[in-house]
Amino acid sequence: MDVRIQAIHFDASEQLEAFIMKKVAKLEKYYDDIKKVEVSLKVVKPETAGNKDAGVKLLVPNDELYANKVCDTFEEAIDLCLEALEKQLVKYKEKQRSK
Repeated sequence: MDVRIQAIHFDASEQLEAFIMKKVAKLEKYYDDIKKVEVSLKVVKPETAGNKDAGVKLLVPNDELYANKVCDTFEEAIDLCLEALEKQLVKYKEKQRSK
């Protein structure tokens, strides 16, 4: 599984990148044929609460799953994105089985 983290207009800390890698690795227990994960992090202007925007795109065979959340912290946004993607992966896997 190839993981790409893109921080737009700022530098993501090593701590944040490690957090994302750890969380993304857990997705493999829902579906083991994930080809690529693209994470984009962005700070929404102006500097207010809830200005951390995280988008996570999963590339799986013949499909693409995506979740985007805006929260107070990137960690919280990533957690919510991955929760949404877990549900999408379960549905995707069920569809694959029924074919």
